[in-house]
Amino acid sequence: MNGNLRLLADTLARAKRENRAALITYMTAGFPTVGDGIAATQAMLNSGADIVEIGLPHSDPVLDGPVIQAADDIALRAGVRIADVIRTVREAYQATGKPILVMSYWNPIDKYGPERFGSELAEAGGAGCILPDLPVEESALWRETAARHGLATVFVAAPNTTDERLRELTTAGTGFVYASSLMGVTGTRDATGSSADALVRRIRATTDLPVCVGIGISDAAQAARTARFADGVIVASVLVKAVLDAPDAAAGTAIVAELTAELSRATRRHAESSW
Repeated sequence: MNGNLRLLADTLARAKRENRAALITYMTAGFPTVGDGIAATQAMLNSGADIVEIGLPHSDPVLDGPVIQAADDIALRAGVRIADVIRTVREAYQATGKPILVMSYWNPIDKYGPERFGSELAEAGGAGCILPDLPVEESALWRETAARHGLATVFVAAPNTTDERLRELTTAGTGFVYASSLMGVTGTRDATGSSADALVRRIRATTDLPVCVGIGISDAAQAARTARFADGVIVASVLVKAVLDAPDAAAGTAIVAELTAELSRATRRHAESSW
């Protein structure tokens, strides 16, 4: 079975036709439990998220801030395995028919076996992977595997990424380009980076792939501002934090659904802008 790279591309293209930014949300697999994480993921997809990233828990998530680190720790202490990540993708996709990506550091996939992981992800209906620490020059094995299984390979570009490096990322990547709105780890911010707009313009000079902006987007106002210039708005930590802070899993899922609906409305304000 091929993965859902085409579904991902079609979803982003539909958002563009509707003159809005796609909303991409995030949830750590196995957090607070496998079943509760699946429920939260489905709630986001049913409340306006176009695409969801499922985080593969890692013991040393160096690019993630304290919120996602805490969620990873809870999941790992509960014994979450890659099979649970694949289960999360499968059940969320089967329930909603929307694109599901895995966000992962390279080491767990490398140890599991890229071919095994790609095959299982595609069979589950996954759309691809975001691999923030996989250098382009070391990515050929994964990219070949992903292409064979119909999966996207999404690379991350930062404000300090050189133009030459951007061309390498966008030539090698598929699905979309993940543009970091600022330097640093994931987490909520009072304001998104002022360099995000300029980075998006630089990326678009190298590729026709959609450009989706994340890191530091934590409320509807920031999402609306980002939607003015990005093809997609990526929101992660604030949703995970809602589950962390909730009195129980059911309350967390309800809050996540409410936040997602608010964010979705914000990105749809893009259709009312004058630019």
